[in-house]
Amino acid sequence: MLEGLDYAKELDKEDSLRHFREEFYLKAGTIYMDGNSLGLLSKRAEKTLLESLEDWKEYGIDGWTQGKHPWFFMAEELGEKLAPIVGASAEEVMVTGSTTVNLHQLVSTFYKPVGQRTKILADELTFPTDIYALQSQVRNHGYDPDTHLICVKSRDGRFLEEDDIIEAMNDDIALIILPTVLYRSGQILDIKRLTTEAHNRGILIGFDACHSVGSIPHSFSEWDVDFAFWCNYKHLNGGPGGVGGLFVNRKHFGKNPGLAGWFGSKKEKQFDMEHTFTPDHSAAAFQIGTPHILSAAPLIGSLEIFTEAGIENIRQKSLKLNQYLIDLVENELKDMGFFIGTPREDIRRGGHISLEHEEAARICKSLKENGIIPDFRAPNIIRLAPVALYTSYEEVWSVVQILKSIMKDKQYEKFENEREIVA
Repeated sequence: MLEGLDYAKELDKEDSLRHFREEFYLKAGTIYMDGNSLGLLSKRAEKTLLESLEDWKEYGIDGWTQGKHPWFFMAEELGEKLAPIVGASAEEVMVTGSTTVNLHQLVSTFYKPVGQRTKILADELTFPTDIYALQSQVRNHGYDPDTHLICVKSRDGRFLEEDDIIEAMNDDIALIILPTVLYRSGQILDIKRLTTEAHNRGILIGFDACHSVGSIPHSFSEWDVDFAFWCNYKHLNGGPGGVGGLFVNRKHFGKNPGLAGWFGSKKEKQFDMEHTFTPDHSAAAFQIGTPHILSAAPLIGSLEIFTEAGIENIRQKSLKLNQYLIDLVENELKDMGFFIGTPREDIRRGGHISLEHEEAARICKSLKENGIIPDFRAPNIIRLAPVALYTSYEEVWSVVQILKSIMKDKQYEKFENEREIVA
């Protein structure tokens, strides 16, 4: 019964979130399984972007305070809408910058080497941009990244063990930066435990939440996380290269940002044009430059959908979709060389499934030829992300059937086993 199409259709009928699928632009003849890299465009995101363009056309410079979505308060209003998704107060969340810019901002602020505490702790499985940024921050303080950027090792190349991370929290660590969800395997780290253990040792800790925000609930304030940063174009469907987000725990309000800019000023002071910086007493202080209005505008409409759907409901459907995908793979693709490189436990699994195969690059190309949009990660990972708001159970069933045909007919053999320019 598990592998039958009728069963998938029955699951879709029972799905309380199924009507949100109509909110998105879905390409006929294509099944999109790459929402963990770039979420699809929703009709509401398109609408709010066009409204902001209309504000520009109609009001010109007066769009800062007039129009459908006045620009002067847009970042703060988006932060307020994002706050429930990350488990924080509105004052602790800001929509600004990009993932890497926000990482640089936060590390510049919170990495203060003193005495023997001079090192940053990260991990060897994190997304490369985080390592590049941390290496440059260490160099800016006159240290060698080879000795002052400590990366916790993975035991198997897929997952991280919290015990190993905690063991590395030595007296020479000044700051810890970790992912909430590992981008390759989809493993969720125990954020609460790691935060508690870091604080017990007097270490500040921040998280890269790019692969979790919009897919799983968070409680950053309750867990006492010091700071976090993320992009909004993956699970939150904010658009390619869209504006990022950051969280700063209210206990750090009043701390001068490491990288100051005029939009970090108190709102009433921004246009005084003084050469004395007066930082806002909130996460808004960590803005640097003028908000990217046309990049932020789609997020207005997208977050309306998340408010209506509810992040807890999204998480529950995501877990069911991914478990269904895992079950189908195990039943339908036996003895075809696939290995599920994603945690099986719900509490440890994020919003995507990683299938490992020695022919992964070729298989991804064959999937695209068959109308399936996957995601490849070198050297051997096919990432598939059924997204709660727009992926159906029937589509998950179809993806596995197509994979089965590709493998049985060896359709992938016509392709080179190497990635495209953009994987």
